[in-house]
Formats: sequence, C-alpha cells, structure tokens
Amino acid sequence: MSKKYRVGIVGATGAVGQELLELLFKRNFPMSELTLLASSRSAGKTVEFEGNKFVIEEAKPESFEKLDIAIFSAGGTPSKLLVPEAAKRGCIAIDNSSAFRMDPNVPLVVPEVNPEAIKTHKNIIANPNCTTAISLMALCPLHREFGLKRFFAATYQAVSGTGAAALQELDNQVKQYAKGEEITSKVYPYQIAFNALPHIDVFQDNGYTKEEMKMLNESRKILGLPSLVCSTTCVRIPVMRAHSVAINAEFEKPVSVERAREVISQFSGAELNDDVANLKYPMPLFYQRKVKCGVGRIRKDLAFENGLSFWVAGDQLWKGAALNAVQIAELL
Repeated sequence: MSKKYRVGIVGATGAVGQELLELLFKRNFPMSELTLLASSRSAGKTVEFEGNKFVIEEAKPESFEKLDIAIFSAGGTPSKLLVPEAAKRGCIAIDNSSAFRMDPNVPLVVPEVNPEAIKTHKNIIANPNCTTAISLMALCPLHREFGLKRFFAATYQAVSGTGAAALQELDNQVKQYAKGEEITSKVYPYQIAFNALPHIDVFQDNGYTKEEMKMLNESRKILGLPSLVCSTTCVRIPVMRAHSVAINAEFEKPVSVERAREVISQFSGAELNDDVANLKYPMPLFYQRKVKCGVGRIRKDLAFENGLSFWVAGDQLWKGAALNAVQIAELL
C-alpha cells in the first residue's frame, strides 16, 4: 500500500487555498488527513467539500508538528514567519509566495521544467509567480529545442491574481455598469471593468514593477540560465481567472515554426492550439480550470533573426498557483 501523508493548507480560506483543497481531492493525492489553517480571524469557521467537513485552525508554529507537507498560500508575511517553523519541525513547506523564491538554498520548481531541483530541498520548496509558470509552458520546450537567448513579453493578467476580493470587485463593477450605477473601486486604484491597468505590484527604481522583475529573475533560476535577459510589461485586464502572455523570443539556433509546434505538442504542460485558418488559438475564457496551458499564434518573429512570436494562456489559480504546488507535492 502506498504511503499516505498528513497534509496542511495554510491560507485555506483564500482563492488559491480553495483551489488547493479541490485539487488535492480531484487528483487523489494520498492523504491520511488534511488540516486547513488560516489566520486567527478565520479560526473556527467550517469548510465543506465533497461531504468532508473541516474546521479551520489558526496557523501557529506548533501546527506543523503533526504534518508531513504544508502548502502555503497566505502571502509573503505569514510565509516568512511560518515556513521556517514548519521546516525545522520536519514538515516540507511548499510556498506559493515570493518570500523564498530567490533564496539560493531553496529550489524554485515547475515540475515539467526542472523536477531535478527538488532533490536539493531542505524542507522548503518555492512555487513560482503565476505569470512565470504559465510562460514557461511555452518557453521551456522551445528553449530545449532552440536555446533561449532573450525574450520580450506583454501579459494580460486575470484579476484572480490579486485574490478573492478582486474577483468580487470585477463582478460588482460589471453589475454596476449594467444598472447604470456609479462604479466603485477598492481593490485596484482604478476601475478594472472595461479597462486595462499597466501596473501589477510595486514600481521599482528602474521603472519596472516587482511582477515584471519576477519574470526575469525566476525564469533565470528555473531554466538554469543566469545570463538570460527579458523585458516584460505586466497588465491587469478584466478577465476572471486565466492569464495570457504575448511573447517574442530570440534563440541561439535557427528556428522552424513546424518544429516549434511539434515540441510544444509533445510537452507535458502544454496543449498546442494553433490553427488560425479555423480561428483556433488559446483564449483565457477557455483555459479556466484546465491542467495544460494553451500555446498558439506561433510564427516567425519579424524583429529577431532566430525568433518566434507566440501566445500562451493558462489558469492563474491552477498552473499559476495551486496546481503547480500540488504537482510539486506529487513529485515529492
């Protein structure tokens, strides 16, 4: 009989936490018990899922003494506090925040891309930023074939990346618009419905945002390409839960669109969806709640000599967060 694990979800009441709960059951992860943890204000609440009733416990250092694996999706501050506490108690922490991603002693893992990195873990494994994970579902197989040199990206990011309150805000604004009411914004600095905000996360001294710099730094680490360069503009759009990314990439070797399509279709994390004659291409509406990310609009880039332009779409709450974390647990 295969081993079963005592699993915890930290941040169980959030948007990603809810997806983690669903995916652990949906993918039949071998659990002997499941503990839902959150902040003190959520402690005592009950969550029901497929006939199972869970009482949420407050996440404390001692919570991890009875767990084998804890998946964290509570944000950077709780992670910085509790992840080391879990690790020193022998519980493997899979962290979805940015707190440990660039720590040289912590593997940053996308199972389809760098599964071997997991072997070096010291009870802490980092989950990458959602946009990085989704982009790599196209970039990784193309890099393996042609040798990635640099890329430019423009993102079209769903509001789910900001959390449950942002999903509610977009829903509210669409209803306010339909009723002719004044549109109110609390989560974002501007109205998100029928708009595009070229601003995700905090602006840095170089004019880029933290989100844009994550794409560069995390891609370098996951692909093992310290000299990789990229320039990204991250944009929030009024889409519920799937991100899209337009990428222009330059490679070391001569590229072929036909071979690019082949390697994408053979890659475990991607689905080739590229038939423009029949208007087939990935769209965020159709990549919600899908395990694989869609890749399409593959064409020779007109600006780069050995370049390809392409479009990727994937579920921010799944491959961009919860699914990747569960896949890491499965890899363990």
